[in-house]
Amino acid sequence: MKHPNLTKYIILIIFVVTYTISSAQKYTISGYIEDSKTGEKLINANIYETKTYIGTVSNNYGFYSITFSKAKINLTFSYVGYQAQQFNIELTKDTLINISLIPNIEIKEIIVTDKKSEKKIKSTQMSLIEIPVRQIKSLPVLLGETDILKTIQLMPGVQSGSEGSSGIYVRGGGPDQNLFLLDGVPIYNVSHLFGFLSVFNDDAIKNVSLIKGGFPARYGGRLSSVVDIRMKEGNNREFKGAGSVGIISSKLTLEGPIIKNKTSFIVSGRRTYIDILAYPFIKYFGDGETFGYYFYDLNGKINHKFSDKSRLYISSYMGNDKIHFKYNYDYSNDNIKYENEEKFSLEWGNIINAIRWNYLINNKLFSNTTITYSRFRFLTGSEFTDIVTEPNKKPKETVESMKFYSGINDIAGGIDFDYFPTTNQNIKFGFKNMYHTFNPGIFDYNTTSGDTSDFDISLGSRRVYGNESYVYIEDDIKLNDWIKTNIGFHYSNFYVKEKFYNSFQPRFSCRFLINDNLSVKTSYSQMVQYIILLTTTTIGLPNDLWVPVTDKIKPQKSIQYAIGSSYRITEKIDLSIEGYYKIMNNLIEYKEGSTYYGTKKDWQEKVEIGKGWSYGLELFVEKSVGKLSGWLGYTLSWTYRQFDNISYGKKFPYRYDRRHDIGLVVSYKFNDNTDIGATWVYGTGNAITLSFEKYNSMYYSNDYMLEEYSNDNNHSQIGYVENRNNYRMANYHRLDIGANFHKQKKWGKRTWSIGLYNTYNRKNPFFLYFRNEYNYEKDIVQKKLYQFSLFPVIPSVRYSFEF
Repeated sequence: MKHPNLTKYIILIIFVVTYTISSAQKYTISGYIEDSKTGEKLINANIYETKTYIGTVSNNYGFYSITFSKAKINLTFSYVGYQAQQFNIELTKDTLINISLIPNIEIKEIIVTDKKSEKKIKSTQMSLIEIPVRQIKSLPVLLGETDILKTIQLMPGVQSGSEGSSGIYVRGGGPDQNLFLLDGVPIYNVSHLFGFLSVFNDDAIKNVSLIKGGFPARYGGRLSSVVDIRMKEGNNREFKGAGSVGIISSKLTLEGPIIKNKTSFIVSGRRTYIDILAYPFIKYFGDGETFGYYFYDLNGKINHKFSDKSRLYISSYMGNDKIHFKYNYDYSNDNIKYENEEKFSLEWGNIINAIRWNYLINNKLFSNTTITYSRFRFLTGSEFTDIVTEPNKKPKETVESMKFYSGINDIAGGIDFDYFPTTNQNIKFGFKNMYHTFNPGIFDYNTTSGDTSDFDISLGSRRVYGNESYVYIEDDIKLNDWIKTNIGFHYSNFYVKEKFYNSFQPRFSCRFLINDNLSVKTSYSQMVQYIILLTTTTIGLPNDLWVPVTDKIKPQKSIQYAIGSSYRITEKIDLSIEGYYKIMNNLIEYKEGSTYYGTKKDWQEKVEIGKGWSYGLELFVEKSVGKLSGWLGYTLSWTYRQFDNISYGKKFPYRYDRRHDIGLVVSYKFNDNTDIGATWVYGTGNAITLSFEKYNSMYYSNDYMLEEYSNDNNHSQIGYVENRNNYRMANYHRLDIGANFHKQKKWGKRTWSIGLYNTYNRKNPFFLYFRNEYNYEKDIVQKKLYQFSLFPVIPSVRYSFEF
């Protein structure tokens, strides 16, 4: 879509309004807001005038700017979990005020200073959920491993994939339609342990935000959601440490000043020791066999303050999963020695690096310049070695090796600006350019005898290069006491193999303030996605492939409408309800029976292009303060796909279409030493495709048998359905409980955490399969449908410490 004239006129109107309003303003107060104990900048802290409630919030780097025409004001600075500070100021000039807020300990103080619900009501942003990291750490989880994405799965509008997985499906979108940002850098694979854990180490994380709709113009490149995760900056006051030891992994985080109050660092590492624990048992599998699996994460960050106007941040992340297997055996025959060795390895991982420079151009204009690098790689290979040694002869060695690798590399640079022309207005604008290198999947096969290569072949798609860039502008403006709106435009383009795509994406959201406790919001957003994840519906390894759009495969597009309301029921309880409708075009699916592997056809010939719809209603009730806290999220939704040559062109439910989805979270703090938590989840069963004609309905039994096929026509039958995803797994539900026991020591604080995953041992389906069994009474062979359940009740224990 191209609307160049419309864009120019609207941008002109924005700046005319800005100039008109700002000309009446006189004095500006600006500065940074930080934690008094650590020096960490506080994101989205509240700054407001006490009598008029005119205010603003700090940006992602803790900077704020607010302008008043009044000579005398009473300014309040607040943040959830911190003691508020008030200043009586008589403005006679532009003023710089850097604020250090003191963390609260007492629950009653947190209630007084909490402005979280007020921000929800008065903000134009909808479909946004901010998740406190402290709350993430207190919840019971699988194997005691706290996980950001597992917590996000408990939110309305977000669904998990399969049992225990860390993947998310937001408002009917696929796994590749979520933009994961770690310190502003896209990360392409977010899973460890075959999808059961995510790559995000909560000890290194400061802030987590999930946006499901009403996308601000500064975000782009995906259709369904943005998960914006910000790393800690490091304590610039004193040296601190934290760590934990669990069933399958341990973590350690160190942070402190390099130059006090000026330069700080943080480094955080995590590693599993499944391979170490399994080593004593390997000998039972046979002599000469070794195998193992592990993953690790390593986060690091340095930030340096040149002055109150200039700051530098350098951050990095690397993580990897690796499976390795080795088998050796040898024997002798007629004085000839035969030695054989088999090796297999599988690994995948990410590397990201970022350099950011914040510069305060003036007290109303903040800039952030960024240069980043991101890489995801998947690699698997095997090697077979045969050595034949005859008496008095040189050994003959034959090596056969196979490798498959794929991935994506990005180099990017951009600059973002925050402009605060008036008290009632905040303008953001900027641009970014990303250079992509795609490795869509390359297979190498080689055999050598001695020093000679007998056979060497390479198949698959070679590297593909693409360039993606975008510019944006958004204006969050308060028109009057009742109406506040955010209007923005995101223009992007993509160049690959002499093909050029471009897109103009308008974004709009509006808030109508009914009273101090109630607001109604609406939003409209268009999104475009230029890179695609070729994925299968099977469960297993992260061998899905990132590929760019082509001259045949056009960019995916979505349009989303949403309307909702935020209501403060009491000082402690907030309610929000949203309805949405989303249309998606140019979606791809593999053709019936096709995968990326197996033939020499280009992947474009193996996929179908179609469309999708998703609509639903979301309810979110939250109590974020007090001894008893938690939330209830409920989603009622429908999600469909349609392709001309799949399922006879009929509309069919998406695999993760779930009519009902519930997440209930409850935490209770008895005192400073003890707290407990529980989560309960429920979801309609996943839709899968079964090829069957007629089945006898069977009761759900402990042997997991669901249905059986028979040629006896006297039985009640389920009719044959010519449609993809024509069968539902059993509904999913699970209860997890946990408790944390804290104790203050001379050296710091220790915590014992215990928990039960799947407390009442629900046998939830992981996948279904058929099995032929002989019925002796009827003298016939019956095909029976069974389910495989993955996790029974699982206890966990973890020891954590801080110093």
